[in-house]
Amino acid sequence: MKRLGFRGRLFLILLLFALVPVLLLTLAWGVTIRWAIPLVGATGAVEQLAETGAPALAAARANATLTPQQREAIAAHDRALRESRLRARQLTFLAGRASTAAVVVTIGMTLLFALVASRVAGHLSRLLGRPLAELVKWAERIGRGEPLPEGLPRRGAPEFETLRQQMRVMAVELESGRARALEAQRLAAFRETARQVAHELKNPLTPIRFAIARLRRDAAPELQSDVEVLAIEAERLERMARSFAAFGRLPDGPAALVDVGELVRYTARATVPEAMTLELELPDAAPMVNGYNDALAGALSNVLINAVEACRGTGAIRVRVARELTAAGDQVMIEVADTGCGIPESQISRIWEPYVTGKAGGTGLGLAIVSQTIAAHGGSVAASSAPGAGTTIRLRLPAAHARDATPPTVTTA
Repeated sequence: MKRLGFRGRLFLILLLFALVPVLLLTLAWGVTIRWAIPLVGATGAVEQLAETGAPALAAARANATLTPQQREAIAAHDRALRESRLRARQLTFLAGRASTAAVVVTIGMTLLFALVASRVAGHLSRLLGRPLAELVKWAERIGRGEPLPEGLPRRGAPEFETLRQQMRVMAVELESGRARALEAQRLAAFRETARQVAHELKNPLTPIRFAIARLRRDAAPELQSDVEVLAIEAERLERMARSFAAFGRLPDGPAALVDVGELVRYTARATVPEAMTLELELPDAAPMVNGYNDALAGALSNVLINAVEACRGTGAIRVRVARELTAAGDQVMIEVADTGCGIPESQISRIWEPYVTGKAGGTGLGLAIVSQTIAAHGGSVAASSAPGAGTTIRLRLPAAHARDATPPTVTTA
């Protein structure tokens, strides 16, 4: 026999809960009717009274001394006795037929209650079984990491709709958690690779620098240009090693309060060439954040260097600082907008990934270091761009308040 599904078992349980008590009560009612009707009749007593009373009445009538009134009373008693005897026989006849009728009525009531109970049980099983079966499938989808189906939900009690909404929220949170875990694993692998590359680059750089110094001193004049090429390339390798070593790492020690206005003012003027137009929009009340000044300055410098390179040394760069109240809380936003070449829409979502670069000879770690540094400070990054119209980078950091007596230590994400 094929095993019943959840809805079938639920229907059977509901049907039995409704039908069994009704069946027992109906059978008890039928048995009561069958045995109670004969008990309430007095056929036996009336028959016995008629049999024993007949000789008495005959003897009374034979008495010649009875007055007419006495004879009339005897006749009235005889008529009442005969009528009672007839009624008793009629009740006995009806009692015999009533027991059969009681059985028929009992069977009819049982079938009627069975029909009603089956309809009610079927309705309840649909109201409960379908939504539960749907939610079980949803749970299986969530377990496999598949998206939940969209569209109108199945019918059911309002509580099922609440449960559906909560499961959708849970699915989103689980997917976000999976994505964060995968991103953390991926970045951990990138950081380990960057650390090893930095180590492998630094080892030969020291003897290369010594060799270049000797060549500058001892090489023939016609070889000096070649020595300079070696020196430039060695310096480029050293910068790459520093970039790899800096990826995903913050300075040691406790964080401190950082004046974002002063940080932006100094870093922008030190990074943007004088030939370009630099516009600063800083609030009067300098916003503060908890963090590492050097790491934040390095992150902002990377963004500004990219903006300068996108503008090819001409154009304008605007840096704006503002306070924002978002769902994540009170934040400080640093916005860097340039009028450069822009980034294609197909690449804008990948600019924060390590080793992704559109520049010849680039390491692809500049914006990756920015993202990691801001994330390590509890912030977030965002970018928007239009090819030929420029790019806008937004860095958001949690704002520090005056009541923050001891800034917390920021750790690497």
